[in-house]
Amino acid sequence: MKASIPVFELHEIDGAKSADVMIDRFADYLKRNHHLITTHRHSFYHLVYFTKGSGSQLIDFENYPINPGVIYFMTPGQVHNWVFDTPPDGYILNFEPDFFHSFLADPDYLQKFSFLNSAFDTDLFTLAGEEAMEAKRIFEAAIKAKTAENPYSDDLLRLLILELFILVGKSCASNANQPVNYNRLLLNNFKKLLETHYKQYQFPRDYANLLYVTPNHLNALCKDQLGVSAGQLIRNRVLLEAKRLLVNAEFTVQQIAVDLGFKDASYFVRFFKKYEQETPEKFRKKII
Repeated sequence: MKASIPVFELHEIDGAKSADVMIDRFADYLKRNHHLITTHRHSFYHLVYFTKGSGSQLIDFENYPINPGVIYFMTPGQVHNWVFDTPPDGYILNFEPDFFHSFLADPDYLQKFSFLNSAFDTDLFTLAGEEAMEAKRIFEAAIKAKTAENPYSDDLLRLLILELFILVGKSCASNANQPVNYNRLLLNNFKKLLETHYKQYQFPRDYANLLYVTPNHLNALCKDQLGVSAGQLIRNRVLLEAKRLLVNAEFTVQQIAVDLGFKDASYFVRFFKKYEQETPEKFRKKII
């Protein structure tokens, strides 16, 4: 199936420093990329820190507030749009997943930050007081580094972004400074596999086999770390993609069912209604 929602590459965003990263003041970014207010996806990581303005943002069909001090992180593939009640400003950062690969000896370093780990979760935090002032300082320094014409500007930009991640990680008490232990690494690998195979594998045992653990161990890990079962995580990912596809009225329910790996449309409708308490068509009409 063709993409139901526009997917933007970083090089298509006006203001990108290179094919790997862009950072800017949000009001300036919005003037150049006003079309990005409407529903779309990114192929890159996306971070916005608001210093003024109000409204809401719909991310994967969940509403999140827009207020001064709010900073949110989106991973590649998430669907979102903005609705502003008052003019916004702040800072925006977009970067490709491999932007840090040549810089960090530890390939798993970014997994220490929970807000960069999942392609189907959204993390939103509020910074205040000294943390808000420090975040603003880092963003301003990063914008200055972006415009610098010297061979070290990209490395300085990487350092400043990592400093921001550490600041937010400490603020949300996310264990950002702890080593990636076995259970966290296993859970991260499960999420990565789920993002790749959710249309193909529907049961925890399938992922447990890929991870070389038992289904009971995987289920216990998910309940302990996330409060939900592995089966529920799998269902939630399928339901999320179903909602993303239903936004496009060009696709029939039958086409969506086939794309998501269901044997027929009626089974897909029963599945969707069981967990969403409404039919796919009713959900589509409500959203559109």
